[in-house]
Amino acid sequence: MPEQTPEWTQEYDVVVAGSGAGGVTGTYTAAREGLSVLMVEASDKFGGTTAYSGGGGMWFPCNPVLLRAGADDTIEDALTYYRSVVGDRTPADLQETYVRGGAPLIEYLEQDEHLEFVPLPWPDYFGKAPKAKLDGMRHTMPNPLQVSDAPEYKDVVRGPLDVDRHGSETPNDLYIGGRALVARFLKAIATFDNATVQLNSPVVDLVVEDGAVTGVIIEVNGERQAIRARRGVLLAAGGFEGNDAMRTEYGVPGVARDTMGPPTNQGLAHKAGIAAGADIDLMDQAWWSPGLTHPDGRSAFALWFTGGIFVNQDGKRFVNESAPYDRLGRDVLDQIAKGDVTLPFWMIYDDKEGEVPPIKAANLEFFPTEEYREAGLWHTADTVEELAEKIGVPADALAATVARFNEQVPTGVDPDFGRGDEAYDRAFSNGEPPLVSLDQGPFHAAAFGVSDLGTKGGLKTNNAGNVLRPDGSVITGLYAAGNTMAAPSGTVYPGGGNPIGTSMLFSHLAVRDILARG
Repeated sequence: MPEQTPEWTQEYDVVVAGSGAGGVTGTYTAAREGLSVLMVEASDKFGGTTAYSGGGGMWFPCNPVLLRAGADDTIEDALTYYRSVVGDRTPADLQETYVRGGAPLIEYLEQDEHLEFVPLPWPDYFGKAPKAKLDGMRHTMPNPLQVSDAPEYKDVVRGPLDVDRHGSETPNDLYIGGRALVARFLKAIATFDNATVQLNSPVVDLVVEDGAVTGVIIEVNGERQAIRARRGVLLAAGGFEGNDAMRTEYGVPGVARDTMGPPTNQGLAHKAGIAAGADIDLMDQAWWSPGLTHPDGRSAFALWFTGGIFVNQDGKRFVNESAPYDRLGRDVLDQIAKGDVTLPFWMIYDDKEGEVPPIKAANLEFFPTEEYREAGLWHTADTVEELAEKIGVPADALAATVARFNEQVPTGVDPDFGRGDEAYDRAFSNGEPPLVSLDQGPFHAAAFGVSDLGTKGGLKTNNAGNVLRPDGSVITGLYAAGNTMAAPSGTVYPGGGNPIGTSMLFSHLAVRDILARG
């Protein structure tokens, strides 16, 4: 960290690191409120992990979009739910700020014609918790945007995932989900002359003078440049999921290969904040999910299972396969830690939908089937016992597991693991129990690992986004949001849209605090 004032190459009121949901929201707010602002993105594409999101959703209870759609909810109910699942792991005022802040933010953003949102009903992830919303009406997404309405961003907004991992063509028709959110914000930001956005410019350090952050050091084409931030620096640069050394240092399970974050999420902003004296929390945490393993060796976030069961190395079921993905991922990790599950674990399914696993949201296109076979990831056999031999589990145990599950299907009840007991479990089966028999041969197996949607530990902040030192004091001029901050949700994932919603709100609040401080 520079110990003396460097030679500034540029000056702005605010510098924002990152261009995902938080980065674009903070940049937009600063520009709209009359501050000169520079948004720097480490990679060659805007959008960060947000741009990979299929829905781009945000958990913002009682916001105007939902109320217009007839949502029957109250902020007090939403707060009761959130607090009941998060508990005391994070400060109560931080939790309350998040729950209460989403609706005013949407109201603020909707005043701009470029920013449009629609309901995307998505049940809360703890359906038995007090005041859980089972109809999904706490969840909002960006309205898709025609590429023809913003063609200048087609090749500079990251994603979809197939483009980066398969080399697929970038869609020519619609920006959807997270890509729509980022494109809409970029289009809105471009209307302000006081906003500048810049790619290939990672923040590698912070400038601190007399205990206050006064600027950033960015690296452009191998050269370092000092950018002065007269009013504040906002770090919204994502997590450190792409950095295996940091994952190991802080005890984050899994490997960078299997994350859904872009490879440039290396934790540079975390390191800069820590060097500036920031306190940290939740550094061993991530937003987890089961991951279908692909022939490139990577296990990618998968959901929306229309059949199949998961079994461990003993050929036995061990989890509710239809549980919300973070809860399911954490269940798997807990059992790995206990030694009860080893990787890979297997999805066992029959031939009702053919050889391809019954997964409707694999988050990227399947490779050709023969590549999974050749990699030893997918197996087929005429009987369950033969299938067991191919995947190396006890044949009698797997046969007994399948028989036990098939006996439960007609009852619609899973007494072993509660599959179907909560609203989310039934979200992809038209409200019916998600129990589908395995009785139509041939039988299949697909290998699974554990994926994540990014780390969620980071710099500790107050409810205005100010970064805090270990003694609780504010580091003047430094703010954090999204996966660069320690998540208000602690060690749980209360509902779809929490990562994006948190990032947007605390970036917005950070700029509001900058304005208030004058």
